[in-house]
Amino acid sequence: MIRKSGQAVWTGSLTEGQGAVSTQTGVLSQQPYGFNTRFDGQPGTNPEELLGAAHASCFAMALSMILGEHDLVADRIEATSTVSLEKGDDGYAITKVHLDVAGTVPGATDEQFQQAATAAKIGCPVSKLFKAEITMDAVLAR
Repeated sequence: MIRKSGQAVWTGSLTEGQGAVSTQTGVLSQQPYGFNTRFDGQPGTNPEELLGAAHASCFAMALSMILGEHDLVADRIEATSTVSLEKGDDGYAITKVHLDVAGTVPGATDEQFQQAATAAKIGCPVSKLFKAEITMDAVLAR
């Protein structure tokens, strides 16, 4: 079993307070986050962009693995995961996640790339975390 951790510290009220987020490896160290970085576009991070980065990186690795199972090696995979936070009757929820994927894969057909991308979207461990609908646009570059 692999176990990795992240840490957040929060002080103050929801709208006036502030927090700092760090990762076990120290790649993120005391990065600021707060109401204003989440809802008002101020500098700092927020849970949705961190989830998007985790999802995009996990998906790209999964796609690379699946392509490799078909003897294909990507020169480049670019993945962006856009996480949508919406307010509903019962509060805020992540309602949608959309993947935009572009890949340069020598020897791959568009059909092979689409099948591999779909399998990665479904099978990526971070995708499996989301209860939200996950959509995707995948483009094989020539």
